[in-house]
Amino acid sequence: MSDERDDERVTGHEAGSPPAAAEGPQPQAIRFFGTTWVEHDGGYGLRRAGMAVASLVAAVIAAYLLRFAYEGLEIGNVGPFLSISVVVLFAIASSIAFAKAWESFTRRPAPSSDEASLKGLKAIGFIGGLIAYFLRCLIEAPGEGLARAEYERARTEHARRRGARTGNPAARRPKRKKK
Repeated sequence: MSDERDDERVTGHEAGSPPAAAEGPQPQAIRFFGTTWVEHDGGYGLRRAGMAVASLVAAVIAAYLLRFAYEGLEIGNVGPFLSISVVVLFAIASSIAFAKAWESFTRRPAPSSDEASLKGLKAIGFIGGLIAYFLRCLIEAPGEGLARAEYERARTEHARRRGARTGNPAARRPKRKKK
């Protein structure tokens, strides 16, 4: 009994019945949202709200952890130059991480872009990425606009290709040569 329910939840159809034939392109699943972004069903609104709250809570916890690290620097009496440098480093890294995360929700990075070289900087500025995720959850599922545009483009292309395949190609008359 439990196996049937698990099978139905995972595949989206009842156990024992064949899955529906997929016609055309399928939507891309977005992390934490699956494909609920297509029709805004299956708890989409609750997921967005939950992910917004979770990312905000994670950003606040991370800020407190950084505050404790800064207090550790002050207790260690490292001097004002290093203390200010650490704060500036985290501020710059967070702003870069925010900008790159926000940009990634609207377009795919170019294959030869500098994303790989910025991984360390984005890891240091993870609070900026969390804040970008929080703000994007208030608008839509992060990456939904990009995924929707790609999905609509694929559906349009599929419909155009399917529409061009009318009739039997073997029954077509050969083209006349121009003189």
